[in-house]
Amino acid sequence: MTEWVDRVDERDRVIGVVERGEAVRNGWPHRIAVTVCHRADGRYLVHRRPAHTTRFPGLHNWLIGGAVAAGESYAAGAARELAEELGVRAHPVPLFTFFCAGAISPYWLALHATRTDGPLRPDPEELAEIRWCTAAEIDALIAAGAFVPDGAEAWQRAKEGGHLPGA
Repeated sequence: MTEWVDRVDERDRVIGVVERGEAVRNGWPHRIAVTVCHRADGRYLVHRRPAHTTRFPGLHNWLIGGAVAAGESYAAGAARELAEELGVRAHPVPLFTFFCAGAISPYWLALHATRTDGPLRPDPEELAEIRWCTAAEIDALIAAGAFVPDGAEAWQRAKEGGHLPGA
């Protein structure tokens, strides 16, 4: 299945439409939208990536999401990915956007948040395991090297910028 994304510049302006694999191979910036899920008790949803994935197998992340489709808004991409990966229908609230050099390729990353206290239906192809973690538990996973690098960067930026939802 071909995944078309907007190729963007250093200011997040669209300069063309390309296939996502081509953007990654050529190091062309594109857009990624993610959602941070949190509960009323202050815990964050953390998932472990499946062992069979080619990118970061078995590592943890606190971000649910993926590529923004060509012509799609960050908010629409975040909501779509949340529904696809967790079965959650919501309108995530934007937190912040930053340019991420990326462990695989560069992209603009837009973080969103939603409170999620209801049932979840994780897609096993995307999420091998889910659990609710405190900020200290996430810090420990990152310190142990058990976290996706880009997720760890987003965590640090969110903490330093006062953007952690529910904190």
